Amino acid sequence: MTGAPQPTQQRWPWWVQWLLAYAVAGALAGVCGLAVVELGVYDVRAIRPHNAAFAWATHTTMIHSVRLRAGGSTTLHVTPQQAKAGFALYDANCALCHGGPAISRAAWVSGMTPTPPYLVDAADRWTPAQLHFIIAGGVKMTGMPAWGTTLSDGQISDLVNFLEVMPYTTGSDYQRLRAANAKH
Repeated sequence: MTGAPQPTQQRWPWWVQWLLAYAVAGALAGVCGLAVVELGVYDVRAIRPHNAAFAWATHTTMIHSVRLRAGGSTTLHVTPQQAKAGFALYDANCALCHGGPAISRAAWVSGMTPTPPYLVDAADRWTPAQLHFIIAGGVKMTGMPAWGTTLSDGQISDLVNFLEVMPYTTGSDYQRLRAANAKH
């Protein structure tokens, strides 16, 4: 039998082998993900913060998503009337969760995961278009509602206008605005 031809084993091309390996790995990851969901493995209680990797992933995803979808940057010229209208909306709808100049957030906010950020410097971190996008559409998995369902586009613009001037608003300015707003 030494002289008889041996059958050759056909090998798949390297790219087919890699494609199959990726398909098997993807299917395995999908099964593991489904097991986490169906078995309730992930602890969803708000009392326990997300692990660092999950917190990083969701926050980074939110930042990149807003930057991708919010549109261009605009420079605002905020009038005192717009700032006052925005203040009234902010104080009524946002201050409990986000605080303000020399204003603490409500105590119950510490039970939210993730904890809502203070917005005193929001205008330094986001463009007006991005702030409008966030306020109007909300942010999934954070407790931030989509204010575009209950506020008009003009009201959301007034909120953005106030966020633009809030870094220049002192605690005493905020209290004066709050007292003046309470009289009306």
